[in-house]
Amino acid sequence: MNDKWTFYKDKKSEWRWKRVAPNGKIVGAASEGYKNRLDCVENAKRNGFSETESVVSSET
Repeated sequence: MNDKWTFYKDKKSEWRWKRVAPNGKIVGAASEGYKNRLDCVENAKRNGFSETESVVSSET
């Protein structure tokens, strides 16, 4: 699958992720914000993210 993943900080400065299909539609997203980026990535992994998948952008 060629979905793109984005990890970003929301307005509360909490980490979130979203998964976008090749047709541009959002097919998954974090239902809550995370204080730590690692917790956000772990949640994304439980929802299908793999370290080998494409990440569009990611704040550090």
